[in-house]
Amino acid sequence: MKRIIPVAVIFLMTASLATSQVKLGGKVPNFSAIDQEGSAWNLKKNLKTSEYLVIYFYPAAFTGGCTAQACSYRDQKGDLEAVGAQVVGISGDSPATLELFAKEHRINFRLLSDASGEIADLFGVPRRDGGHNQTELGGKTWDIDRGTTIQRWTFILDKKGTLIYKDPEVEAAGDSQRVVEFLSTL
Repeated sequence: MKRIIPVAVIFLMTASLATSQVKLGGKVPNFSAIDQEGSAWNLKKNLKTSEYLVIYFYPAAFTGGCTAQACSYRDQKGDLEAVGAQVVGISGDSPATLELFAKEHRINFRLLSDASGEIADLFGVPRRDGGHNQTELGGKTWDIDRGTTIQRWTFILDKKGTLIYKDPEVEAAGDSQRVVEFLSTL
């Protein structure tokens, strides 16, 4: 009997998490995060600034695929704005790491820190433990901290906060173009 209770608790926790994940056509609950400048970012407030909000999750700043994906969104900012979209990238990196990454690659949109993985969990994006690393920039060694490593998934919300697009099989460099093409059909 003692073994049944812990198993039941784990099952209920898992079932609760699964039902709390946002589904296509569902409303995304409000959430907040800290961006690369150390400022608070709030979903509800930012939904009002454009017709669509692209939220892309990526594993780690300063890695090949993640850099290609961020730079692709940077380079297509005009195309995204033309279809009424703004973009935010979310990773488990610390705000300080995101600041370095944004400066190094001239990122022209918000990068949000989800070091606890709570936002990834809300969207049902798989994740694992993060870690600590170092990178060399401008002849200086920088500490890179990541609370969690989040898989690469992309979502689009409409102005009302409804989830209208979900891509769990993102190809990093082509993600922004795929998003522009989807939004162009609406």
